[in-house]
Amino acid sequence: MNEKLRRVENLHILLWLIKDLCWVSEWKAVGTAMFFPTFIVALWLTWRSRNNSTELIHNIAVALWILANGNWMMSEFFWEEKTKLFSAVLFGAGLLVLSFYYLPFWFSKKKEKTEN
Repeated sequence: MNEKLRRVENLHILLWLIKDLCWVSEWKAVGTAMFFPTFIVALWLTWRSRNNSTELIHNIAVALWILANGNWMMSEFFWEEKTKLFSAVLFGAGLLVLSFYYLPFWFSKKKEKTEN
């Protein structure tokens, strides 16, 4: 992995932690503002990984996770958790994406064990 990409991934973790700290501290304006760069960097990382299927799948799941997480945060801040179900759908979509990636590996390992 190139050094620039690693630095952006590390920055992404910092942005995410700041957003979540704002969430638990109930700093609505800053938490909401921090969602946008956190999500944009997740999208950028996803775009950059488009030529590597393993990285792409995981970055899609992370982008869905951040979108779900940001919706949940803003739901608690502004909408009395009325959109929390949408977060569950987004979390589920991330799991579904990862399932399509991991299930073939899991089944091939099971098949190898039964053949031996």
